[in-house]
Amino acid sequence: MFERLREDIQSVFHRDPAARNAFEVLTCYPGMHAIWLHRLSGWLWRKDLKWPARMVSNFGRWLTGIEIHPGAKVGRRFFIDHGMGIVIGETAEIGDDVTLYQGVTLGGTSWNKGKRHPTLESGVVVGAGAKVLGPFTVGAGAKVGSNAVVTKPVPAGATVVGIPGRIIVKADESEAEAKRKAMAEKIGFDAYGVSEDMPDPVAKAIGQLLDHLQAVDVRMEDMGKALKSLGCEYREKELPELHQEVFDCIKERNETKVGQGN
Repeated sequence: MFERLREDIQSVFHRDPAARNAFEVLTCYPGMHAIWLHRLSGWLWRKDLKWPARMVSNFGRWLTGIEIHPGAKVGRRFFIDHGMGIVIGETAEIGDDVTLYQGVTLGGTSWNKGKRHPTLESGVVVGAGAKVLGPFTVGAGAKVGSNAVVTKPVPAGATVVGIPGRIIVKADESEAEAKRKAMAEKIGFDAYGVSEDMPDPVAKAIGQLLDHLQAVDVRMEDMGKALKSLGCEYREKELPELHQEVFDCIKERNETKVGQGN
C-alpha cells in the first residue's frame, strides 16, 4: 500500500510543476484523494459489497467533485489534475500513466448492459472539458484536446481535437507544402512552426496567403520569360528585403501575451 502511495506522489511531481512537497500532495490534491477512495470502493465492489462501495464513491464525489464509479478499472500512476467535474463510468478502463484534466467525462452512449464506456490505454492525456463517449479504445500515448467530443476509436499516438473529434494526422511533407516553405523563405517570412496540421485559423490563413503568393510568383516568372522570348527588354527586379527583426518582435509580443494568459 505504501509503495503505491509513494508511486502516486511521484507521479504528481512528474506531471505538475506546482507540486512542492509530499505533504502538500497528500493533503491538498483532490485528484489523489479521489483515486485513493476509488481503490477502497473498487475493493468493496469486487467483494460484492455494492452498497458500501457506492457510498464510498459518493463520499469521494462530495469531497472532491470527482465521480468515479466503483466498477471502473484504473491503472497505476493515474493522475487527475484539478479534477472538478470529472465523471468516469462503470465499465471504463484506464491504463497506466494516464492523465485527466478537469471536466472530463468518460461516459457511455447506451443504456444496455455490458461494456459501454471507453478504454484508455497507457499514457493517454485527456484535456479539460473533453468527452470520450462509447465502448471503444483510445490507443496508448494518444492525446484528446480540450473540449473535444470523441465517439470513435483513436489510434495509438494520435491527437484528437474538435466536435466531433477528428484525428490530426502528421503526414509526410507534400509538394505543395514544400513550395509553401520555399515561398516563405524567399520573402523572408518565418512561420515559427505554424503548419497545416495545426487546428489554428491564423495558421490556415497564412498558409493560403503563401499559396497565393507562390502562384503569383510563378505567373510573373512565366510572363517574364514570355516577354523575353518576344524580344522585349525585361529586367527582373529584386524583391524588397523583409527584415527578420520585425518578425522577431511579433514573436516576442505573442509569447508575452501567452505568458500573461497563463
